[in-house]
Amino acid sequence: MRFVIQRVKEASVSADGQVIGRIQKGYLVLIGVCDSDTEQTADKMIKKMTGLRIFEDENGKTNLSLADVGGSLLLVSQFTLYANCKKGNRPSFIEAGAPDKAERLYEYVIQECKKSVQEVQTGSFGAEMEVSLINDGPFTILLDSEQL
Repeated sequence: MRFVIQRVKEASVSADGQVIGRIQKGYLVLIGVCDSDTEQTADKMIKKMTGLRIFEDENGKTNLSLADVGGSLLLVSQFTLYANCKKGNRPSFIEAGAPDKAERLYEYVIQECKKSVQEVQTGSFGAEMEVSLINDGPFTILLDSEQL
């Protein structure tokens, strides 16, 4: 499982010309799932993501977590995080999880995040979406379950 976490001042996601998710201060998280991922993998990733201390404290040090600043989450599925570009110039996506499994785990991540984060907004699984954000920093972190 891969999470691209972007600390944002604000972010939104639209589908079919309509905004379907919008947050202020928090994380925009792009979520990629592979076939070997499980709910245990998701739990580990969620714990790491929500525990990250990447917001600045009163001394300008990145020492505060999402909960410390009352931040929100915008969770967007993105199978392209498993693009394989080793051969040629056209990416292969065979490493991405099967859609039914990926959707189930994406929904699991959403439900688990709602247990500890006050505001959780989402994209629409499998839809063509447009994502807008103001990256704060910029501050972007890649979490890969294979490296945790």
